[in-house]
Amino acid sequence: MSDRPVPARRPIHPWPLRLMHWLNATAIVIMIGSGWQIYDAAPLFRFTFPEQITIGEWLGAAVAWHLAGMWLLVLNGLCYLAWGWGSGHFRRRLRPPGPRELWRDILLALTFRLDHRHGVYNAVQRALYLGVIALGVLIVASGLAVWKPVQLWWLSDLFGGFAMSRYVHFFAMAGIACFLAVHLALVALVPKVLVPMITGGRLSEDVR
Repeated sequence: MSDRPVPARRPIHPWPLRLMHWLNATAIVIMIGSGWQIYDAAPLFRFTFPEQITIGEWLGAAVAWHLAGMWLLVLNGLCYLAWGWGSGHFRRRLRPPGPRELWRDILLALTFRLDHRHGVYNAVQRALYLGVIALGVLIVASGLAVWKPVQLWWLSDLFGGFAMSRYVHFFAMAGIACFLAVHLALVALVPKVLVPMITGGRLSEDVR
């Protein structure tokens, strides 16, 4: 019998990360759906969103849903940033990729040769996650500039005024929506990643 110790096993995704992930997903769905209803009341472009995919049915209700989603997103986001920094999650898993590393993994992903290991984020994943965090900050800041352009005049001026703040807010939303589409496509291509985000899964401590 071997005396070699059996490696301890830890969750692939700790419970705080899983809880904040699903709260964030809920907040984003609420904000995008209600935001589309708000957009339809005063469109920026020559299109509107179908009522069937909006939340709120009318402007007042959509605004109420949007504000509820905003506070959930902000509070959950602050908890995520504090937890990610304090637990070392950012340092271990979300190290910003270098240009060479990112380009290599993009080429591997495009040719369907990019490996996926539980508990390890490749350069493409890290770039996408860091990018959507930055978009989250931008969408909240521009949203506040649209919501309170007089009280937060300095924030509104930072984006070029009320009208430009709306455009910034819209394109930040579009960026997050694109991230969600890519995220869901990757989950569909590699469905084994979904279960650990629900149950936590288990990973040997000797796997880095």
